[in-house]
Amino acid sequence: MSIEPSHDQAAVRLVGITKRFPGVQANDGIDLDVRPGEIHALLGENGAGKSTLMNILSGFYQPDEGQILMDGKPVTFRSPRDAIAQGIGMVHQHFMLVDMLTVAENVTLGMESPRFVLNLPATERKIAELSQRYRLQVDPRARIWQLSVGEQQRVEIIKMLYRGAKILILDEPTAVLTPGEVTDLFAVLRQMVAEGTSVVFISHKLEEVLSISDRITVLRKGRVVATVEASAVTPVELARLMVGREVLFRAEKQALPPGEPLLQVVGLKAANDKGLLALNGVSLAVREREILGIAGVAGNGQKELAEVITGLRPSKEGQVMICSKDMTNCSPRQIIDRGVSHVPEDRLGMGLVPNLAISDNVVLKKYRRSPIARGPFLDRSSIDQFADGLIALYDIAAPGHSTAAKLLSGGNLQKTILAREISAEPKVLVAVHPTRGLDVGATEAVHRMLLEQRAHGAAILMLSEDLDELLALSDRIAVMHGGRVMGIVDAENASLDEIGLMMAGSLSQTAVEAGAALTEERG
Repeated sequence: MSIEPSHDQAAVRLVGITKRFPGVQANDGIDLDVRPGEIHALLGENGAGKSTLMNILSGFYQPDEGQILMDGKPVTFRSPRDAIAQGIGMVHQHFMLVDMLTVAENVTLGMESPRFVLNLPATERKIAELSQRYRLQVDPRARIWQLSVGEQQRVEIIKMLYRGAKILILDEPTAVLTPGEVTDLFAVLRQMVAEGTSVVFISHKLEEVLSISDRITVLRKGRVVATVEASAVTPVELARLMVGREVLFRAEKQALPPGEPLLQVVGLKAANDKGLLALNGVSLAVREREILGIAGVAGNGQKELAEVITGLRPSKEGQVMICSKDMTNCSPRQIIDRGVSHVPEDRLGMGLVPNLAISDNVVLKKYRRSPIARGPFLDRSSIDQFADGLIALYDIAAPGHSTAAKLLSGGNLQKTILAREISAEPKVLVAVHPTRGLDVGATEAVHRMLLEQRAHGAAILMLSEDLDELLALSDRIAVMHGGRVMGIVDAENASLDEIGLMMAGSLSQTAVEAGAALTEERG
């Protein structure tokens, strides 16, 4: 049973925390207390100030105003080492582990003691004790590259516990986990708080927050909007607090009859960046008026599949058929001309040119065509008019079309990419993690855009690690593991347990047979 949180004494209290960056006030007088033995969730839109606040608490930033109190006494953290010395540790969404080192070596990396001579057997024994105590099963002698994503997360948590953390900050901890791994993580967290550890849980998944948290603090525009008991609030109320208006909590997907296959992938094999086989005989099909979701833990071939289809990566074997034409290993330009649009995972690295204006970014696929082009020259007035129309239509929050892409928030970056790709009126749309890292308001907008394209007849291949999103938007879901399709199931009747097992590597024979039968249709 969890320790009853104390209402008169906080494990840590933030008072009047203010942090400014050039042109931005990230935190504005924030008060927050985390009690002993509680899971305290932190919610807010992109840019609400969550990350900045937690970076202050964990020693990455120092506040411009305000103070941190522990046991009622002011403390100053000038580095993460100072914070961990006071029992505060943070597990980042992107793990900070060295792949070639063992678990034990990673756990001791950067510690002041021992400085010159490692006593790995003693470290391994202590890790084994922590693993057993908190059911964080991991081999202390295993190298990081040998571990699954879920096991790597356990190493990060063990690393903080090994260093004496009594307040653990978890940033989007379930983003890359299977449903089974999420269940295991939540069991670990409940045991930790039962023994007095406090947890700050940052997430965009409202249902998860409500299921695991004791209290929830909502930030909006750098200020605290509310702190509520998790048992006394609903997902709809939380979404309203986050964005300041009513939010369509679940996408309204109308039933549509699928048409002919517009995208077919048959027996596809391709290598990853290391030259290792990433796709091993992938076959699937996406039809008109259909969203085929691709589920799977990161690193199981999803990225390579999207890149082969869009011409960004060569295939070794197999076929990519687009609108009944073989487009295998064609150039990106040829595939674009065939009617394929692509929403990439990396918004600023691949999706947009950061230093270019919105207007220049939205015509990257149209600059050869009239009225954007007039002969060999670009028509600036046409470009600006086109951009202004997209900014209004897609509700892109920006001062104007001349604003540089790098100055936009995550949600507005994604809207800009979707505006460009959808304005091309695609027959096939490949969307990779279309709402990753977006708040509920931006997510709602992106979901609406994808469903509108489905209604207009597009065949949409959507890659996502968010099972709730896949179930809400997809007509069918294909699950990938180890570069293979483990099964294809109807989203309406899909079982989370079955999907989770397939994500972990269990083959669903009936689902594979159903998917293979559809793939053999050559419309």
